[in-house]
Amino acid sequence: MMNELRKSFHNELEDVRSELVHLAAFVTEAIPRATNVLLTGDLEGADYIISGDDEIDARALDLEERCVQILALQAPVAGDLRQILAALKMIAEVERSADLVCNICKAARRIYGHALDPNLRGIISRMGEQAQQLYIAAIEAFVENDAAKAAAIDDMDNYLDALQKQFVQAIFESHSAGHIDLQVAVQLAVVARFYERIGDHAVNIGEKVRFVVTGWMPEHKGAARYRSRSDETDELVRPATAQLTDGAAPTDSSGE
Repeated sequence: MMNELRKSFHNELEDVRSELVHLAAFVTEAIPRATNVLLTGDLEGADYIISGDDEIDARALDLEERCVQILALQAPVAGDLRQILAALKMIAEVERSADLVCNICKAARRIYGHALDPNLRGIISRMGEQAQQLYIAAIEAFVENDAAKAAAIDDMDNYLDALQKQFVQAIFESHSAGHIDLQVAVQLAVVARFYERIGDHAVNIGEKVRFVVTGWMPEHKGAARYRSRSDETDELVRPATAQLTDGAAPTDSSGE
């Protein structure tokens, strides 16, 4: 009986993982499509991606409910518990990434008809490519339970962050030269943020993979920094406090 329950649990867990990969694959495929929408002004393509977001939301919600049911009915522990908890958080990362892809398409509709100079177009293409590569790496790390590959995603994201900064600078230059008006400049700056956030979600997925495989959590880094700062502060305060305590003259409270 126990073996049957364990087999049922692992089958359900594998189904969750498989569906999560399918959801993430949608984002991976949608990123270059949204980039193409932005560069070509493909309004029909924009509408297609935006209209598909409701299905992603519904599938993500169903998948979250399945994870909650597994937690309630199977009461997993140790590594199995980590997998379910990580899956719940990854679902939210993927769903939000799909929203960001839609936001790129909505921005494309707002700047429809406005020409972009070659420099801006080139950086947009590179941001789209890097965001997709980040997502591919994150999902591969998840499928393979590869903590090393997951850890490398953070370094990949640094390049996307640099592209975002480069793009914002190029936007200012294009606006100053009179190639784009202020409204288009604002929309493009927001688009750069959308790409950067997609990369951040890929990094978060990688961090959840590391949590599943090793038990490591990114919060540990912040906690370690806090403890280190606290220890340094204690080291500075302790001698001063001791000096005051040891060297202070007795206080006469008699008032005389």
